[in-house]
Amino acid sequence: MTLVSRLAAVLFVVALPLFMITTSVRFVASEVRFYEWGFREYDAPQVTGVPLPELDRAGREIVNYFQNDAPMLRIIVNEDGEETSLFNSRETLHMSDVKRVMRFIYRLNEWTLAYVLTYVAGSVLWTGERTMRGLAKLSLAAIGTGLAAVAVIGIAALVNFEAAWTRFHLIVFPKGLWQFNPDTDHLIQMFPDPFWQVATAVVAALIVAQAMIVAIAATAYLVLSRPERKDLPGAAAQGPRLPAEARAAE
Repeated sequence: MTLVSRLAAVLFVVALPLFMITTSVRFVASEVRFYEWGFREYDAPQVTGVPLPELDRAGREIVNYFQNDAPMLRIIVNEDGEETSLFNSRETLHMSDVKRVMRFIYRLNEWTLAYVLTYVAGSVLWTGERTMRGLAKLSLAAIGTGLAAVAVIGIAALVNFEAAWTRFHLIVFPKGLWQFNPDTDHLIQMFPDPFWQVATAVVAALIVAQAMIVAIAATAYLVLSRPERKDLPGAAAQGPRLPAEARAAE
């Protein structure tokens, strides 16, 4: 196997779990029903003073904002009988930062999917450089690598979610615009820390579910495609058979 082939295999091991991770994040971030569940679970209408239908509409607009080309998020809601902007300038700027991160995750999701499909088509179906059994073993290695990374992050979140969440924001959002006042800022009132704990758990569960599907499929293929042994039982114990003439001479 050439150096290029080895490098391509390593990239596959990295790309497959990245695809699963970004797929899970993308699904949760785009699922309006999850937002609506959070508004009801954490009593967002009471905390924000914004009617529930307005919050549900805001959730849909946030999802659309992640997917469209609008530079800034502007949501007008009816609060206490008056039309007003749901988010203040600091919250709006933070959502712009969030959008940049989400768009990167979307593109990474698409790039990794394209690479995984290209690798399978190129190395297995086109050139035959790697067999299906080899691909199954490589997929298991990718799953192991991905689950190890997720386990490290998961343990950190379980030990101290608040510290892990803060560290994540310090790395991803260095501007510091993510710090809000829960008494006045609607963004943190709509999406409190417990909401993000559940979201993190859902993302982790989706990653594990995808990994289990691939792992079961790869393992099943390796078992079912295992070559049969063609050794003749008892042949070694009997030793080589002598020609008929030699047996007669004895």
